[in-house]
Amino acid sequence: MTKKQEIWITGFALFALFFGAGNLILPPYLGMNSGDQWWFVFFGFILTAVLIPILGILAHAKVQGTMYDLASKVTPWFSSLYCIIMYLIAVTLPAPRTASVAHEMAIQPFFGSSPLLTSSVYFLLIFIFVINRSKLLDLIGKFLTPIIVVILLAIILFAITRHPAIMTSNIYDVPFVSGILEGYQTFDAIGGVLIGAVIVISLGNRGVKSYDDKKNIITQAALIAGLGLILIYGGLIFSGARLSTLLPVNGTRTEVLTSLSSQTLGAIGTSFLSILVALACFTTAVGIVTGTSDYIKEMFKGSQKAYVATAFVSCVLGILIGHFEVSFIIKAAIPALMFIYPITIVLILLNVVPKRLASSNVFKGVVITTLVFSIPDFLGTLNLEHLLDSIIEWIPFSSQSLGWVVPAFIAFVLLNIYNQRMKTSNS
Repeated sequence: MTKKQEIWITGFALFALFFGAGNLILPPYLGMNSGDQWWFVFFGFILTAVLIPILGILAHAKVQGTMYDLASKVTPWFSSLYCIIMYLIAVTLPAPRTASVAHEMAIQPFFGSSPLLTSSVYFLLIFIFVINRSKLLDLIGKFLTPIIVVILLAIILFAITRHPAIMTSNIYDVPFVSGILEGYQTFDAIGGVLIGAVIVISLGNRGVKSYDDKKNIITQAALIAGLGLILIYGGLIFSGARLSTLLPVNGTRTEVLTSLSSQTLGAIGTSFLSILVALACFTTAVGIVTGTSDYIKEMFKGSQKAYVATAFVSCVLGILIGHFEVSFIIKAAIPALMFIYPITIVLILLNVVPKRLASSNVFKGVVITTLVFSIPDFLGTLNLEHLLDSIIEWIPFSSQSLGWVVPAFIAFVLLNIYNQRMKTSNS
C-alpha cells in the first residue's frame, strides 16, 4: 500500500470513528432551533466538535504515546487518574449511547424488539471487531466510511435543492455558545485523545514504524477527517435550519433527525437513515472500546489477556447501560462533560503549542486553574450553582458555562512570562 493510500484510509477511518451517535443527531436539532442564525451555532459547534478533537489527533501525532503521555507533565498521579476517569466516562456514556441511538432509530421502528436485545447483539459485534483490531482501519476506512458519507450527502443535497429556504427565528440566547455546549455532547474532545492513541498503535501494527512517517500520515489524515466533518456538520445544520418550518419544534434530537430524513428522502428515507445510524454509531463504539482496551493492555505490559478482558467488560457495560433511552443518557452525561471537557481541552491545546510555551509548571498551573474555575459550571448542572453565586458573578462568561476560559488563558500567559523572566535572570 502506498503512503498516499494509507493517508486516505486513515483519514476516512478517523472520520468514521468520530462521526457517531451524537454527531448525527445534534446538528439538525441545532439548525432547526437556530433558524436564520444557523451560522453562529455552526461556528460554535465546529469549535468543540471538530477543531478541538482534530487538535487532539495532532497532539497524538506529536507525542505518539498513550493518553497518559498527554497529561504526564502535570504529575504522574494526575495523569493516571485523568486516564482512568476518561476511559470510565467513555465506556459508560458515549459507547452505550451509540447502542441506544441505534435501537431507537434503526431497530425499534422496524422490529419493535427490546432495547436490551439490541444492545446485546450490538456489543457482541463490537467485541468481535475489537478482537480483530489489526483489520480495524481497513474495515472502517475502506468500507464503512464511504457508505456513511454517500447517505449523508444525499440527505443534505435533497434538503438544499428540493425545499424552499423558509427559516424560523433563532430561539437561543447566545447561538454561538449554544453551539459550543452542544458540541460537548459529541464527546469528540474525549474521542480525540482516545482515538488518537488507537490510530498510533494501528499504524504501528500495519508496519508504519518511523516517528516522522506516523506524524505525517496522522497529520494529513486528521486534516482530511476535519474537513469532512466540517462539511457534513455544516450541511446538516443548514438542512435543519432550511427545513425548520417542517420539522417537529418540540421534538427530541432523534425525532428531528428522523423527520429530516423523511422530508428529504421520502418513504425510503427511514431505511437509509437506519443504515446510516447503525454504521455511524457502530464505528464510534468500536473506536472507544479499542482505545480503552489498548490503554489497559499497556498498563499490564502488553498483555493480550488484559486487552480481551477490558474489551469484554466494556461491552458488558455497554449492554447494561445501552438499553436506556437516548434522552436519559444525554442528561446523565452533562455533569461529567462539564467536569472533564475543560480539562481535556486545555491538555490538548498545551500539547499542540510549541514546547517552549508548555513547560511542566505551565501544564500544572493552567490545568489547576481550569479545574478550579470549571467547578461553578459543574455545580450548575447539578442545580447547586447558588452555593457560589457571590463568586460566579465576577467570573467572565460564567453565565454561559464557560467561566474557565479567561482564567486559564491568563494563567497560561502569566506563567510563560514568569518562565521567560527566570530564564533571563539565570542567563
